[in-house]
Amino acid sequence: MANSASPAPSRRAERTRLRLLDSVVDLLSESGLASVTPAAIAARAGLARTAYLYHFPDRPALLAALAPHLREGMARLFDAAGRPPPGIDASDHAIDTYWALLFEPPFLAFAELRSAARADPEVAGAIKDLLADFDSGRLGGRFGAVAQAGEDPRFQTSRDLGRFLLEGLARGGLSYDADDRRRRLIAVVKRAVHGLNRKGAAQDLWPG
Repeated sequence: MANSASPAPSRRAERTRLRLLDSVVDLLSESGLASVTPAAIAARAGLARTAYLYHFPDRPALLAALAPHLREGMARLFDAAGRPPPGIDASDHAIDTYWALLFEPPFLAFAELRSAARADPEVAGAIKDLLADFDSGRLGGRFGAVAQAGEDPRFQTSRDLGRFLLEGLARGGLSYDADDRRRRLIAVVKRAVHGLNRKGAAQDLWPG
């Protein structure tokens, strides 16, 4: 009886490449850019260092592949979040969901690269297009209120307020009563977003 055909080399190579990229994302999310070395990536993936160098012979090659890999990972998570269940406010759902997504490996890894890009032109160039798509909401797909803003400056400001306050809170160091302080801050973020979204409301925050 003939042996079962083994996977085509190109498919095996692609699986290996994705495995290495997933390892990079994990290292970035856990330990930052300084931990992302060829030896550490190969060890995390359970592969020989030569396998890593075959796919990514230098740093520019890795960064060029990492940006679209992060794009796909974040887009999948945005899409999985979907729309709010019936009876749940869309803005509240978007805020709660984005808060949870900020602690997923692709988002943590992206935050590390954004931070590194301030002092590393090579990283800045590699993530430039990804950052533009993320900032505009094009990456968010069906996600909703935090990911989509449209052209209305009120809604843009509402989106930015929710997004940047949550991102700052996720990376900030609260030294005491952290859970209660986060809960209160997120509740205030929701009220502020609602105030911006509802023009003419009693607690309108829009300065115009």
